Amino acid sequence: MPIYAYKCSACGHEDDVMQKMSDSPLDTCPACGQATYAKQLTAAGFQLKGNGYYATDFKDKPAAPSPACGTGACPACVS
Repeated sequence: MPIYAYKCSACGHEDDVMQKMSDSPLDTCPACGQATYAKQLTAAGFQLKGNGYYATDFKDKPAAPSPACGTGACPACVS
């Protein structure tokens, strides 16, 4: 779902709003109530929901647990 940056030209209030692409643009400022609230030109922003791409493909794998000391496998015991 896209995230749009809005700014009021009357009071200067800024906010990021998550909206569907089919939703009509907001025009009333939530801070001052004026009809001067408009979308700003910014880089694209979006939010991914659920498990998928990052969680399954690129998230760092947990590190293997280090062996317990006294087993002869840890660096302190090898000396």
